[in-house]
Amino acid sequence: MVAVDDQSNYPARAPRTELSGFTPNVEAIAGYRPDLVVVSIDAKGLLKGLAKLRIPVLLQPAASTLADTYAQIRQLGKATGRTAAADTLVERLRRQVAAVVGSLPNTPERLTVYHELSPDYYSATSRTFIGRVYSLLRLRNIADAADKSGSGYPKLSGEYIVAASPDLIVLSDTLCCGQTAAKVRARAGWSGIDAVTHGGVIGVSDDVASRWGPRIVDFMRAVASGVRSVAAK
Repeated sequence: MVAVDDQSNYPARAPRTELSGFTPNVEAIAGYRPDLVVVSIDAKGLLKGLAKLRIPVLLQPAASTLADTYAQIRQLGKATGRTAAADTLVERLRRQVAAVVGSLPNTPERLTVYHELSPDYYSATSRTFIGRVYSLLRLRNIADAADKSGSGYPKLSGEYIVAASPDLIVLSDTLCCGQTAAKVRARAGWSGIDAVTHGGVIGVSDDVASRWGPRIVDFMRAVASGVRSVAAK
């Protein structure tokens, strides 16, 4: 690994650069003389520009499912000559995911969840990658019924969330926006939401909740812990 873009911050030993992840500069990337460039989107004619310089590129768009994640890990392993390591990682992730799902309690009804992307109540439905993870964890997403445009990322209202009274609230805006369980409780009308009264407000790292790599297991463990805690009350 010779370089990453300015949005890639994990692991800590990843080589930091000023390469933009949103407005990539072909010449700046080429300056690192990479044997392979891995991208998730073709921004600003990136693929065409790298092709002109005969720099190999692997396009791996945002995953829609865990199966996509596994496939991309194997694809990257093949492209970098580490097929066996990629296969080992995938099998480990499969076992970890199965263990998390297997740790969930059997409840008469599926618990409900509100996933908060930002303090102005943008959320993610079951059509998204993270929404499918919630489905795997047997949770019912309150944002689904509000997504009239089918974007997968509706903006809810405070009144809607209060009326839905989800069993779990997952805050994926803890880093960007400093949201906490205490701040949620202090929101007007929110103190009576089931998740608030039963200790079901979970803060997670924005990075872990928005990326589809191996750390998705960390996210699932955090949510599963919340499910077990709420179900026990």
